[in-house]
Amino acid sequence: MKYAMLAALAGVLAASPVTAQMTIVPMGPLRPDQARFFELYKELVETDTSLPDGSCTQAAAQLEARLRAAGFTDDQLTPFSVPEHPNDGGLVAVLPGTSKTLKPMLLLAHIDVVAAKRSDWERDPFKLVEENGYYYARGIADDKFQAAVWTDTLIRLKQGGHKPKRTIKLALTCGEETDNAFNGAEYLAKERLPLIDAAFALNEGGGGRTDGAGRLMVQTVQVGEKVYQDYKLVATNPGGHSSQPVPQNAIYDMSEALLKIGAYDFPAEFNDTTRAFFAKAGALRGDEIGKAMVALTKDLGDAQAMTIVNRDKALHSMLRTTCVATLIDGGHALNALPQRVEANVNCRIFPGHTRGEIRDALAGIIGNDKITIAYGRDDKPVAKNPPLDPAIIGPIEKLAAKHFPGVPVIPTMSTGATDGVYTGGAGIPTYGVPSAWGDPDGNGTHGLNERLNVRGVYTGRDYLFDLVKELAG
Repeated sequence: MKYAMLAALAGVLAASPVTAQMTIVPMGPLRPDQARFFELYKELVETDTSLPDGSCTQAAAQLEARLRAAGFTDDQLTPFSVPEHPNDGGLVAVLPGTSKTLKPMLLLAHIDVVAAKRSDWERDPFKLVEENGYYYARGIADDKFQAAVWTDTLIRLKQGGHKPKRTIKLALTCGEETDNAFNGAEYLAKERLPLIDAAFALNEGGGGRTDGAGRLMVQTVQVGEKVYQDYKLVATNPGGHSSQPVPQNAIYDMSEALLKIGAYDFPAEFNDTTRAFFAKAGALRGDEIGKAMVALTKDLGDAQAMTIVNRDKALHSMLRTTCVATLIDGGHALNALPQRVEANVNCRIFPGHTRGEIRDALAGIIGNDKITIAYGRDDKPVAKNPPLDPAIIGPIEKLAAKHFPGVPVIPTMSTGATDGVYTGGAGIPTYGVPSAWGDPDGNGTHGLNERLNVRGVYTGRDYLFDLVKELAG
């Protein structure tokens, strides 16, 4: 689960006079079905799936065994991997629907996690520990909570004899957390699309945000994300002896180029999702920044409102393409003029713009044809924002009112990235759904002592189960 947008909401609503909220009460004894879910969840988080030492293939096999024990047959279970990456496998499971006309729905979750060193953590990162109302473990939130819930949902539906109208597909994949690893979602979208093809997909990216003091303030549904793109900038020069410097210097050329990029603001723009976010979140906040957010939805050219909103880095990023220097490497000797300098510029492109368009924009910003600009990677699909479809958003909001009473649901566009770039790029509109909640500090996701509120785990599980049933008919 990606908490970047939830962390952003912590700032957006920090000064909010929000009255709509839900008090988080302590969790009581687990129901029998919750206890069964806990055992599945515990087994999954205690299986190391970090790269390169862990094994997603092992975790997928364990989940496959549970699905098989619930009654899923060979033709409904498809484990997958490639010879080059035997430990990075995944699983696709299918619960057939009764309708011959309704296209399937897809439940997507990644089972790989960010690496965690035992010496850095207060607790063993690969042992589920409960303390002070939280579960602790690597991947307890990102993204094994959702992977466990989706698997548990199919088991409950199968064992309960439910016969959904719409076929439900489940894809558990590896490689989301490591950019250059074998990515199961990418593989399925490119090589085995019929296996996962669906009318829409439910994924990570949404979720709740508390005030850090025991109150749930907001739930979000992710409707789209920016395009991740790295550009490699290269400056070259003949070099020479450092005792005789000349004006032409590759380090100076690159420095000037990066300073120009750093000083440039791409034009602000809205799409349906970000406009809805600014309107709803701004109205909830109600302070100077909130009023400026609402004002921009009415007039994006309001310079005063833009100045106020741009003080918040998350809101600034949601409004435009951003590009920033992240790596630089140059020179070859302490006593020689540099012959070559390379820099990486990481861009998060606002939906609707192409990689080539932003590359050309960078060239124009730099204004120095001696600096070449190449793609870091050009094999990823361009993220496609799904529509704010009432058939999807309506049930999300209706069931949120039941499980999270008094808590608003706000559509968001992620400034980060998920595996939804692959399913969305393959023509499957992909939504990050509300569920469990995080605190303003980010809950240690991708860091130390990752945790998730116990009440949030089981409330989120009940919500997602009901949501799948509703959308599957």
